[in-house]
Amino acid sequence: MSAVPISSVAVVPLRSSGPHPAAAALGARADAAKTKPARAQTTGYRRARAPEWIVTALAMLAGIAFFIALWEIVSRQGGGRIPAPAVVWKAALAIFSDPFYSKGPNDQGIGWNVLSSLKRVGIGFGLAAAVGIPLGFLIGRFKFLSDMAAPIIAMLKPVSPLAWLPIGLLVFKAANPAAIYVIFVCSLWPMIVNTAVGVRQIPQDYLNVARVLGLSEWKVFTTILFPAVLPYMITGVRLSIGVAWLVIVAAEMLTGGVGIGFWVWDEWNNLKVEHIIIAIFTIGIVGLLLEQALVLLAKRFSYT
Repeated sequence: MSAVPISSVAVVPLRSSGPHPAAAALGARADAAKTKPARAQTTGYRRARAPEWIVTALAMLAGIAFFIALWEIVSRQGGGRIPAPAVVWKAALAIFSDPFYSKGPNDQGIGWNVLSSLKRVGIGFGLAAAVGIPLGFLIGRFKFLSDMAAPIIAMLKPVSPLAWLPIGLLVFKAANPAAIYVIFVCSLWPMIVNTAVGVRQIPQDYLNVARVLGLSEWKVFTTILFPAVLPYMITGVRLSIGVAWLVIVAAEMLTGGVGIGFWVWDEWNNLKVEHIIIAIFTIGIVGLLLEQALVLLAKRFSYT
């Protein structure tokens, strides 16, 4: 029987052998307290959380909606100098309805301009990879070469991309190879630096064991260096492709010809601001696709 305070229980004659009324009341309350959560569990419900991708998609849509609303406000407050989103959308539909038209060397669709820029980026970026990655391995592998290259890289790496353009025009005497040369130089440094850092992160014990086993330099490269350095190398490649795509737009503005950079400058001369905004979005989307393509490439490798 449960203990009950004496002050709260009246004294009554013992007329029956059943439980005390006060104890019975307390017992009933205890039983009700025990059965109440059980009823809540059987009759209630649990609130399910929304999937993570839905939350992410809603957040992205909210960000885009906020950007468009802010753009609309800026357009109205600016007296029409910045085209409104609806005006740019209408112009984009007209441009992308026929992106590959050609009416001469200086009047081509935006598709041809993007492809021309990608071609220059591909050539300059490929040359930078062919030179920068092997140099990075050598600089990271041999301390003497690292000490020689350190002041040169530290001095030339911060130089603005456009500062290299006059040198390219002087050497190649033409705009197209000069633009490719600028891409090559600016894409070189991230590959060299990241690859060299990856080589230096390899534990010296691995190289000592390879030396004891008498492995050739090629065997050391294929079995030790390359697998360990690959994540760093891909990081350098990702950084380089972003730099290359940024540089080509500025270089084409100055060199002319067919390309998305020249197209932006040409539309500015024609005072078609809505076309410039379309080019800005196009440049951003193409750069994002290039970056994501390299991210997918990196995820195909597993590192141990």
